[in-house]
Amino acid sequence: MSNSLLQQKIDVFDKTNVIKHEVSLAYGALKVFRQKFPFAENLASIEWLDPDRLFKVNPDGIGEFFSFLESNFNLQGLPIPNSSNAYRNARLQSKDLKNLLRTVVDDRKSLAQKVDAPWERIGGFGQDKVLAKKIIYCFNYEKGAVLPSFSNQHLRHFVNRVVGMVAMQTKYLSLGQEYEHYTVELLKAKNSIPLTKSWDTLYFMRFLYQVFPPPDSEPVEVNMSPARKVGMVVTDEQLNLQEFMKLLGELQKRGKITGEQFRENRDLWVRQPSEREMLMQRLKKLIV
Repeated sequence: MSNSLLQQKIDVFDKTNVIKHEVSLAYGALKVFRQKFPFAENLASIEWLDPDRLFKVNPDGIGEFFSFLESNFNLQGLPIPNSSNAYRNARLQSKDLKNLLRTVVDDRKSLAQKVDAPWERIGGFGQDKVLAKKIIYCFNYEKGAVLPSFSNQHLRHFVNRVVGMVAMQTKYLSLGQEYEHYTVELLKAKNSIPLTKSWDTLYFMRFLYQVFPPPDSEPVEVNMSPARKVGMVVTDEQLNLQEFMKLLGELQKRGKITGEQFRENRDLWVRQPSEREMLMQRLKKLIV
């Protein structure tokens, strides 16, 4: 994309400061989270991590650590695969998780090393390491060297759109090296433009997801006004996903499904594309 066209999109972005306000609230919540889990400031606090804060048993329920991670910074709209199992496994393998958290807050480790750490030892953490990347972001965001996008594919998409070049061949790179490479390229682009240079990374990523939505992502704002949709290419898959998420939200609002069932159905939508129509029909019957 030409610099002039990119500049135009930047100039008209968030003129009412609604997104800026949302980002401010998100950072406020993140600061509270970091106060509750001061791992970066006090390494010893990792050892004191209560298993119930990861996943509660009798009855089963997500602890406040993963509850925050699941509810915040999911700009791409993609669920964490098998999330409940992952949280349960984290409790059962708390020793492994604590070792990984020490790597997360270690300033001597590169972003690539943090992503490539052995997260796959905990079942549910290995697939594209989405949850691991989110944890890394939450404990490193203030350094400005990591982005709240947890999909390598999405970062590659943004590099191609914003940097104006076909992303370099990365097949010989590890997952973490590829993630770091795209992150560095996007941060260079961000810092090369006077206005975006002053933006924090979350605000910058809100801009990218809204203006250049990846084909497989849920739009950041589902209920955008027609005026704000101008210039966006919305695929049939995105529209179907919007309708599906709206249906899930309405069912949960009416008490027809629980939060856990909301997540399970969302996971089914992502994992089994061929079953989406039947899933929609089944859920629509619950509205009646």
